Amino acid sequence: MTSAVDELTGLAGFAARGMDDLGEWGVGLFTLVETVFPPIPSEIILPLAGFLTKQGTMSLGLVFLTSTLGAYAGALILYWMGAKLGLERSIRWLSALPLVDREDVEKAAGWFRRHGRSAVFFGRLLPGVRSLISLPAGAERMGLATFSIFTLAGSGLWNGVLIGLGALLGAQYHLVDQYARFLNYAVYAALAFMVAGLVIRRVRRRKS
Repeated sequence: MTSAVDELTGLAGFAARGMDDLGEWGVGLFTLVETVFPPIPSEIILPLAGFLTKQGTMSLGLVFLTSTLGAYAGALILYWMGAKLGLERSIRWLSALPLVDREDVEKAAGWFRRHGRSAVFFGRLLPGVRSLISLPAGAERMGLATFSIFTLAGSGLWNGVLIGLGALLGAQYHLVDQYARFLNYAVYAALAFMVAGLVIRRVRRRKS
């Protein structure tokens, strides 16, 4: 394990060490899990993976491939759920999970209704829509081939940008300490914001 990875602490350190231990296919696994249930968002996972490629522990091309396949596999799970359960049952099931709110799923469904199949591509670039857009696509029985092409293209673009940013940082060894502190603050702030927003929305819904 590299000294650069050792200097990362908290959730960022946990994710970096997990990917460093599991290799490129571990990146795909993290991305799959994040797509279905986001414990650590891709905005954290993918730059870390790019950072590790510059430490010489992983291949940049293979990281891009496995992360995109992982995102596609996660999207297929949600697509299948939407097709088998229907949109309303899928919304009820997912909104019972921590950090997932009914309003987020409904926003993704509304985006799909307004923009059609192009929403599957552009939705991959939007927080709050990126993963959940697969549900209405499945519920509306969007063709699997079309869904796959748009999903792979959108996920590939998103993953490539974030991995590339991490790889650029990886060349700047003197920024490791600063990056580690900033990354942990960003992770904790993002999680706190997500939880607070979820609580506020549910309280308002109960009062209305």
